Amino acid sequence: MYQYDTYDQSIVDARVEEFRDQVKRRLSGEITEDQFKPLRLMNGLYLQLHAYMLRVAVPYGTLSGTQMHMLAHVARKYDRGYGHFTTRQNIQFNWIKLDEAPDILAEIAKVEMHAIQTSGNCIRNISSDQFAGAAADEVADPRPWAELLRQWSTFHPEFTYLPRKFKIAVIGADEDRAAMRLHDIGIQLLKRDGQLGAKIFVGGGMGRTPMIGPEIKDFITADDLMSYLEACLRVYNRYGRRDNIYKARIKILIHEIGAAEYARQVEEEFAHVKTLGIDPPLAELERISAFFAPPAFDGDAPDTLDRSDPDFAVWVDQNVRPHKQPGYAIVTISLKPTEGIPGDASAAQIDVMADLGTRYSFDELRVTHAQNIVLPHVRKADLYAVWQTLDAAGLATANLDLIGDIIACPGLDYCALANARSIPVAQKIANRFADLQRQRDLGELKLKISGCINACGHHHAGHIGILGVDKKGIENYQLSLGGSGAEDASIAKITGPGFDEDGIVDAVETVTNVYLERREAGERFLDTYRRVGMEPFKVALYG
Repeated sequence: MYQYDTYDQSIVDARVEEFRDQVKRRLSGEITEDQFKPLRLMNGLYLQLHAYMLRVAVPYGTLSGTQMHMLAHVARKYDRGYGHFTTRQNIQFNWIKLDEAPDILAEIAKVEMHAIQTSGNCIRNISSDQFAGAAADEVADPRPWAELLRQWSTFHPEFTYLPRKFKIAVIGADEDRAAMRLHDIGIQLLKRDGQLGAKIFVGGGMGRTPMIGPEIKDFITADDLMSYLEACLRVYNRYGRRDNIYKARIKILIHEIGAAEYARQVEEEFAHVKTLGIDPPLAELERISAFFAPPAFDGDAPDTLDRSDPDFAVWVDQNVRPHKQPGYAIVTISLKPTEGIPGDASAAQIDVMADLGTRYSFDELRVTHAQNIVLPHVRKADLYAVWQTLDAAGLATANLDLIGDIIACPGLDYCALANARSIPVAQKIANRFADLQRQRDLGELKLKISGCINACGHHHAGHIGILGVDKKGIENYQLSLGGSGAEDASIAKITGPGFDEDGIVDAVETVTNVYLERREAGERFLDTYRRVGMEPFKVALYG
């Protein structure tokens, strides 16, 4: 993984001291909250319902065991003993004291971490495939490109104050494990005639007006990628709406002028940008790529597995994926126990995962956009020991990609923007479907919950999506079906009138029953929905 040089470290250290002074002036009353707000947001500090929340960046979801231990330390010393892993591959701490925030930033800076640009109208954390560098279907490892984008976008003078927040995802395979087309810019690395390049999608996003990003460029060579992205941002920065927060995202601009016209303007701007010489030299990409060289795999690692323990076998079948290196596997640690809060992990559990990453996965872990943790490079011979350790720590729930693997935002329990609670709904649904065999009978079923229209829980991309809204002071839950954040991206459609908290749990069970009655051999819930349409589900829900 990438390691800071003296330049990187000096930037982060300087920002910490700058923010320390800003906090000091806020606490003394020298600056008002209105003056302080944009400053704290640029450092990932939000003011939530009950306390400040700090969002720490995990660039493209990759971190070391040492960094993971630091997150456990922060949770233990500055929070209430836990952290919340998010759909942006970051981590949030929900109970932060303002006067301690600079100390946290100083501590995480010691292990090459920061909270820069985890908020504000700027280019946010670059996200990527959590299986990068391990998956066999990769054309190229997207992480060097994500790191290059991180360095390009951090403190970019032109794009620090965009019309609205901006999110970029990079993948290197046909299978989209990062919801790439639901980002402001989605980049899919590919090879054409032996040359590495990328397909570019622009204008995706969720929130109030969810959209799938249209293809803007069929192929741009790797040599031209940075200039092309610069052109994409320049056109948006020039014409994006700044007078209306609800129409400020790039998806609205593209919807209004059309993808073809946007692409034309980008090509025009790209021709100019190319004259500026901003594309990094090949040596810089090679320098960055060297940090992501394959680890020292054991070429003699056995490729067989003892499945005699039935509980272990179930976990392997559900949470372990094939690795490109024989004798190795990719392990996903579910942070979705039945009684738990999706994405939450205690300080002790974070320490356990850190130790496992260091000992069994070449000191590397990944945060996924589905709020889970990945050990990307585990020897098959070590899987049983890993599972035993996870089981003892309450981290061996075998529900990856099942209905119990729920994505949920913090909702009204924490968030000042939320209209309804997400966590209790997630817990009630998890309890209703607690039987693992029942979950496995249902098969792949992505259920996602948001507590407001901002869609931090990605409900628009759920096979089953739930949105909490405020209806005359009462929490009401809209049910949507048919979404996907994968390569078959689609936006879920609302079934009809909403439900109360218990009613939405019953509604989820109703639609799963319809699926079981209607499915054909080999069909997922999403496949059946797409084949039979909304009507059978609506009839079962509303009569």
